[in-house]
Amino acid sequence: MKALRYSFIIPVYNRPGELTENLDSLVLLNYRDFEVVIIEDGSSISSEEVVAKYRDQLNINYHYKQNEGPSIGRNVGAQLAQGEYLLFVDSDCIIPRTYLDIIEEKRKADTDVFGGPDRADSSFTSLQKAINFSMTSVLTTGGIRGQKKSVERYYPRSFNLGIKRDVFLEMGGFPKTKMHPGEDMVFGIELIDRGYKTQYIHEAFVYHKRRTSLSQFFKQIRNFGKVRYYITRLYPSTFKLTYLFPSIFIIGLIFSLLGGLLWSQYIGLYCYIAYFSLLFIQSSIESSSIQVGLLSVVTSFYQFLAYSIGLTRAFIGHYIFGTDEFDVIGKNLFDKS
Repeated sequence: MKALRYSFIIPVYNRPGELTENLDSLVLLNYRDFEVVIIEDGSSISSEEVVAKYRDQLNINYHYKQNEGPSIGRNVGAQLAQGEYLLFVDSDCIIPRTYLDIIEEKRKADTDVFGGPDRADSSFTSLQKAINFSMTSVLTTGGIRGQKKSVERYYPRSFNLGIKRDVFLEMGGFPKTKMHPGEDMVFGIELIDRGYKTQYIHEAFVYHKRRTSLSQFFKQIRNFGKVRYYITRLYPSTFKLTYLFPSIFIIGLIFSLLGGLLWSQYIGLYCYIAYFSLLFIQSSIESSSIQVGLLSVVTSFYQFLAYSIGLTRAFIGHYIFGTDEFDVIGKNLFDKS
């Protein structure tokens, strides 16, 4: 029996509606040599009935487990998968029709791990489009999730990640830790440290819905800031000065406001006004929507503020109060023997 080429592994938690959109997109893929492994991570709102509707259209495997977080779910899915390559995507992603065709064309023969960026689909709400802009624009902290078409050293992320099944099993899967988000960042660092070859495929994007409210977005980005501190403690060589940019940005904004109110010094405020105006213009042009442009100013501010709060709280908590929220500092999350 010929082995499958790809296995999509999708953890889901209380998102049957979004999973429906995900599976609808997989039904339409041009390239058909794949299976779909759904891991229900202890949801109180089950997706089992949703999955049942696609059994005649997809080679699909559904597995329910207790709630342990998405990365543990991905590890379970990898054990069940039969494909030569494992493809990890989030349940709130929509996969373009040509996604697998592009991977087949662009993936290099010696590549062990690959992935691509995320985008906003035209069907997304204005807020979702604004959040996507803030998370991908080169004017914020988008990095490789933005517009770069080549990356010298690519650290894959779990919303759009492909990997040889044998390599994933050799790695032992994602780290079994309660640190979330951030498990995929640790996984990517370990992959590169062990010499596996990674490849960024700019054209292999997915449409990623992300959060649907400002409060959810704020909480998510605050957690990103928090885990960034812990990852820097675990892997000091990965630290970049750009990680401090959101905090510097917020501190500068505070002093600019104080300068204007107390000393009538407005040059700092003018700089921030110019920056946010540039964000508004770029987002409005890219989305063809003034509403999205205005919301992008708000979401970008939320991004900087939430990230700086998360990073600062983690730093203060560890250095002043000696806390290790995830119980990871000073420990090896992977067996390197």
